[in-house]
Amino acid sequence: MKGNFFSRLAGAIASLTALWMSIHDGLSDDLTLVRNGVSEAPIVVFENAPPFTREAADTLADYVEKVGDARPEILEGTPNPLPEHAIWVGYQPVLKKLFPDTNFDFTHPEEILIAANENHLVIAGRDRWDPDRLVVEGIDEKIEGRQLEYGTVNAVYTFLQDQLGVRWLWPGELGEDLEKRDTISFAPFEYRFHPRIRSRGGVFNFSSLGNKGYGRAHDWTRKQRLQLDSLEMGGGHGFGDWWERYHEKYPEIFALQPDGTRSGFPNPRTAKLCESNPKVWELWLKDVAEQLAVDPNQRVFNASPNDGWASGHCVCEQCSAWDHPNGEPRLFHWKGVHEERPALSDRDVTFANRLGALLSERYPDKDYYVLMMSYGHSRPVPVKARPADNVIISSVANFLGRTGLVDRGSTRGDTYREQFDGWGRISPHLMWRPNTGSPAGWQQGLPDLTTTQTIADIKAVANAHCVGIYIDSVWEHWATQGPQYYLMAQTVWNPDADPDAILGDYYQRGFGPSSEEIRSYFEKLEKARSAYVSEYGLETDPRNFSRLYSPELLGTCRELLDRAAANAGNQGEGIYAKRVAFVTTGLEHSRLLMEIARRMKTYWQKPDETLRSEVEALWRDVEANASGDPYAINWGPVRPTTDRMAGLHPDHPNRKWKKNPKGPDDLDQN
Repeated sequence: MKGNFFSRLAGAIASLTALWMSIHDGLSDDLTLVRNGVSEAPIVVFENAPPFTREAADTLADYVEKVGDARPEILEGTPNPLPEHAIWVGYQPVLKKLFPDTNFDFTHPEEILIAANENHLVIAGRDRWDPDRLVVEGIDEKIEGRQLEYGTVNAVYTFLQDQLGVRWLWPGELGEDLEKRDTISFAPFEYRFHPRIRSRGGVFNFSSLGNKGYGRAHDWTRKQRLQLDSLEMGGGHGFGDWWERYHEKYPEIFALQPDGTRSGFPNPRTAKLCESNPKVWELWLKDVAEQLAVDPNQRVFNASPNDGWASGHCVCEQCSAWDHPNGEPRLFHWKGVHEERPALSDRDVTFANRLGALLSERYPDKDYYVLMMSYGHSRPVPVKARPADNVIISSVANFLGRTGLVDRGSTRGDTYREQFDGWGRISPHLMWRPNTGSPAGWQQGLPDLTTTQTIADIKAVANAHCVGIYIDSVWEHWATQGPQYYLMAQTVWNPDADPDAILGDYYQRGFGPSSEEIRSYFEKLEKARSAYVSEYGLETDPRNFSRLYSPELLGTCRELLDRAAANAGNQGEGIYAKRVAFVTTGLEHSRLLMEIARRMKTYWQKPDETLRSEVEALWRDVEANASGDPYAINWGPVRPTTDRMAGLHPDHPNRKWKKNPKGPDDLDQN
């Protein structure tokens, strides 16, 4: 009887709820876009919208259809007559009439606006583009539709994530998650936002605009609002071709060596300049003019010294006078000479300021910047020199995933984080440009996870006047490093977002009934990684990774994934089971590499044909495992012939093992 009573009560409540909803729908001020599979509002995109904005309108229609089973019509320009209800993509003047209380003055770079009233929805942002320069050369391919700001595009992706509930957990169809709705409606609201970090494309550099590289996630990085940013800054050095261009005609512009020559030591690609020579400034300005002739919309111009950071710097009287005598003592190298001298930070900032002043003088009405790298012997904070307002300091501070790592060039034992924080206190504009290293297999596609520390780092970086992030490098292995990538993408767009909520949503939306096991799996790996680097340090040999990824740890991880697979069943048309299998691909990659590492550690002590055959067979298994899903393990970067995998194949020893780690080699290219 009790069961029947509660059944009748539940039925009565359901009937009353349905009646209330029908009355509410009739009286509500909510805007309805889709009802019962019927679109009630077309999409209106402004006339002559540039390509990425027009594509975003199509993407919006796609996802409204995916969620609500009805595809809105797409109109261009201002319809006549105006529709009773509409989704307006991008600003056009009629919106001031339709939203009389809304401010459409986008005063911040990349500012976005999403607002709804009872009749209309607007998704817009600050858009800037040059109609004559929509097609430009990228790193590897042409960029068609390049804008200076993509406010509306990023507003569309924000709407799809935050209001429509779409998730792109990793690239590809399997990583997309959405929830069907019979009705898509919104109560009146207004949301504004502008990103603090304006140069974001370099976070996933291989999938940045116009860059092929190893990247497979161009669409994903765009939807994460990283790819389409508003401040283009490279992560490299500024004068790599100058020796070839100028050493015969202007030998005096190159660094004076202790032997009295200007030889270009250590090699043409890394030859240093005599920064105090006015001819260098003149030629740099000439390069700026040539760059502007190709792309009049360029705003940041690189003046960072070449690589080989410990070697070949100028010892002329004027350059040396720019060094502060109280700068940190650092060990420098020239041909046959090794000497301790003050850090180059004051020199490089003085050089950048001189170029910045000339840039402002030449282009007084332009918002142009000089990019100066804080790298090698210019990592310490300068003693006296201070970056000018039009100088951006690119701090190569390698603390991403390597908290507490000491700068190997420091004689004081300064950490990279201490150096970055110091620059943050004196620089009007800062860029964070970390090399990632491989403390626990980041380069090899292993689950080298540091989500807890990454949360703190990105928040701190954003609060230090950081206008850009360029990471060298994210290799795009979503099956082993997926939670890390997703968290990085979400918090770079909005450093104030709640990281716990982001990760909780990632696991729940991605894995449903298996979310607890998957979360435990990744957290166990991260905890083990933390213990490993605490014991063995932040720069370890890949042959030693088997100490971390032991059979015991991998066995426990396998048990968690087996339970996750059992819980996933076939719910969601098998989507959760497929996603668990995706993660399992990463565990199998880890297991296979550890089998290889253990054998290769023995092989390099005593080469053996049986071991060679076993390792070659295991490498075939690694390739086969990676071929199942292109986003699980990115095979390109982990092939046995790449530098990252050196020492893990009999035909590919690690050349660095024979080098002096304290010598003049480029220590950060790891």
